[in-house]
Formats: sequence, structure tokens, C-alpha cells
Amino acid sequence: MSKVLAHRGRWSAYKLVLLQAAMTGCVSIFFFAMWGEQYGLSALAGGAIAVLPNFVFATLAFSHVGAQASGKVVRSFFLGEAVKLLLTIVFFSLAFGLMKASFMPLFVSYLLVLIVPWTAPLYLKQN
Repeated sequence: MSKVLAHRGRWSAYKLVLLQAAMTGCVSIFFFAMWGEQYGLSALAGGAIAVLPNFVFATLAFSHVGAQASGKVVRSFFLGEAVKLLLTIVFFSLAFGLMKASFMPLFVSYLLVLIVPWTAPLYLKQN
């Protein structure tokens, strides 16, 4: 039973990550069409900075479930959040250091992708 719950929780989190990836693609295409390649790539990087750490968090956080594994559940959530924060810092550093990303499209895309989970109940139905 606990594996079913872990699978269901992980799948719900992955659906949110897929929605965030779709938003990243839409925002990137918009910036590319309106302002060119540099802005489109910067928007893609901003969305990826939000999506990739969230995917890692979903994978780590939902690795354990159940009352018997409550300590493992708490540890996996803390580990997932710590890794997510570190990856976000590393990806921002890479985007500005190596890629020389444009500030505005990167942060607009990042923020729009972070807003997706707030609106997710409008799109996703809980089974």
C-alpha cells in the first residue's frame, strides 16, 4: 500500500513539473518570437532553473511514504529541499557566469514557472 501512495504522490508532483516544463517552452517561444534568440535562450534557462530542481525535489521527497517510515519521509523532504536550493544557486550562477543570460527574460520565465503550482488546481484533477 505504501508503494502505491509513494507512486501516486510522485506522479502528482511529476505532473506539476510537466506543467512547469510546458510553461517554460511557451514563455521561451514567446520571448524568441518577440525579441530574438538571446532572449529566448535566457527565458529557457530561467524556466530550466525552476523545473530541474523541482524535478529533483519531487524524486527525493516522494521516495518514502507511510507511518512506519515517517522519519525517512521527513529526512527525504529536507534532503530534497536542500538539494533543490543548492541546484537553484548553481544554475543561476551558471546562467549569469557562463551563459551571460539576459536578466529580464530569465527572471520573468523563472517567476512564471514558479507560479504554475499555485494555479495547478485549475488544470489538474486529483484522482
